Amino acid sequence: MTGDEADLESVLGRAWSDDRAWDLLTRLTELPDRMGGSAGEQRAAELVGDALSDGGVEGVRRESFPMRRWERGTTELAVVEPVERSFPAIALPYSPAGDLEGPVVDVGYGTPKEIDAVGDELQGAIAVASTTTPPGQRFVHRMEKFGHAAATGAAAFVFANHVPGQLPPTGALTFDGEAAIPGVGVSRETHDWLTEYAERGGRVRLRVDAKTTDGTSRNVHGTVGPDTDEEVLVVAHYDAHDVAEGALDNGCGIATIVGAAKILADLPGLERRVRIAGVGCEEIGLLGAETLAEKLDLEDVRAVVNVDGAGRFRNLKAYSHASEPLETLVDRVTSEVGQPVVHEPDPHPFSDHWPFLKRGVPALQLHSEPPEGGERGRGWGHTAADTRDKVDRRNLREHAMLTALLVRALTRHEVPRIAADELREALREQAYEPGMRAADIWPEGWGSKSESESK
Repeated sequence: MTGDEADLESVLGRAWSDDRAWDLLTRLTELPDRMGGSAGEQRAAELVGDALSDGGVEGVRRESFPMRRWERGTTELAVVEPVERSFPAIALPYSPAGDLEGPVVDVGYGTPKEIDAVGDELQGAIAVASTTTPPGQRFVHRMEKFGHAAATGAAAFVFANHVPGQLPPTGALTFDGEAAIPGVGVSRETHDWLTEYAERGGRVRLRVDAKTTDGTSRNVHGTVGPDTDEEVLVVAHYDAHDVAEGALDNGCGIATIVGAAKILADLPGLERRVRIAGVGCEEIGLLGAETLAEKLDLEDVRAVVNVDGAGRFRNLKAYSHASEPLETLVDRVTSEVGQPVVHEPDPHPFSDHWPFLKRGVPALQLHSEPPEGGERGRGWGHTAADTRDKVDRRNLREHAMLTALLVRALTRHEVPRIAADELREALREQAYEPGMRAADIWPEGWGSKSESESK
């Protein structure tokens, strides 16, 4: 056994009993909330910075950036025809204030095809869409559904949970700015009644009290490893929605990189600098990651590892975002340590890797696979049930070790940049373009499919 191998085994051995990830998760989930721009998010940034410094990360700094802060007030949802009754609802971030009444229209899963099929019925109506997606197709994000409904003439949008338990879901309607129409979340149980009333020609009254003002958030980052020009970036968001503790989304992710940072600080064989970053305001627009991408020299960032979803469940899930070399590297590293991994090669734009991926940086997102038979979608995430009791500290330790090993391998290997035309076509193959355009996140300069076909 070489000296490096012995040192590696020693570092990983200590990681088996290291509870710094669990300790940070506990501190974060004790906060009243970590909503972007809030006092709780500011306190969370302090906790993350302290945890990184304690774990051996050097030069930790907290950098502020401006954002649009959204604050919820009260929300009221009531059926007024064919009966009169009220239902619990919560406003979705960046929903404008509003007080309106209109027919309720069920748009099923809220896919573009379903919304197009409803057509003129949505003019001035209140659209109701499920949080899940039909089996056999890629997951359609909330912002896509909302954007399509608003563009088709809906006066308001209702996002209905597909998971039982009287759990209205939350989630931002737009990136960093007030949405065009009000949007609210309701439970699966309420959804059942709303679809019933939609069939009976029902009408709904909706009142949302909310405001959007100027605010401030923070990124926290430092480095480990050699002082090289090139670096590998490891990022996780520490903010969470204000309706829950945010343990799974993304307390687990930020806790995992804090555990990984300690391992990387002690680990032999890093051949490039590693930047560890906790970013704010992911839930309301990837704002921290976008700010970091604008400030770093991305020519020197050889790869980004986005830890969003890791640590939640037993098996690691790796999104390689259209990079076959990344998928191959993940297979090699996890096979060497006998750890299963679930692969997802297709790219998506709805997490903190996106500001880097769209600029050509190879991106690996580390998630985790729910147990077999689990609900598709976020599950407890984005609801009041996203609490610390759902987390197993052993998963945090194991995923911290796997994250560190994958990052170590990335410091030793060249991964080709992602060509914009290849990324664009990979997204088009999954029919992302219409939804991304509806959500106003299709990159400028990419053009439309018809334009590119005519050239």
